[in-house]
Amino acid sequence: MRILFRSSPVVRVLVILILFWAILFFMQRPLWCSCGLKLVTLDAWGSESSQNFIDPYTTSHILHGILFFALLVLFFRQWSLHRRLIIALLLEVAWEVFENSSFIIDRYRTATASQGYTGDTILNSTSDVLFMLFGFWLAWRLPWKWTLMILVLTEVLMLAVYRDNLTLNVLMLVAPIDAVREWQSLR
Repeated sequence: MRILFRSSPVVRVLVILILFWAILFFMQRPLWCSCGLKLVTLDAWGSESSQNFIDPYTTSHILHGILFFALLVLFFRQWSLHRRLIIALLLEVAWEVFENSSFIIDRYRTATASQGYTGDTILNSTSDVLFMLFGFWLAWRLPWKWTLMILVLTEVLMLAVYRDNLTLNVLMLVAPIDAVREWQSLR
């Protein structure tokens, strides 16, 4: 762990990403969608969601970056930006590995309206991490009022378009509500 905090930020990020890819590879995650190498999927509930580079849930990972930045600044203001970035990256990578465990895949299938969820491809997990880094960068560069507006508008837009967003996703994983699952299934 010491190497991560003594080397340049670029080296730190690359080391974490290489380890992340190795873990996903050994978890036998597919490299990309069996439908072929596609960059964008706009169907949140289809079989190609979580399989390509960009999908509707990409926005949630941008929000992860915003939230990680805000929480790390709030609780660890004395840390350098680079240290907070590495911690945010480690949190996102840990989530992506956990999200692709059989425990979470089964949880999505039983507790949410994502009954056909099979986990992420390595391509999708990588893009999720990259978009989290983008969200972190946005939160660092923009005034907090702008990032709060991005967060709220993204959640509202996702709810209106897909009947799902980061808030509902967390809620349904932690404490599923049948009425929400039924409402989401009306799509």
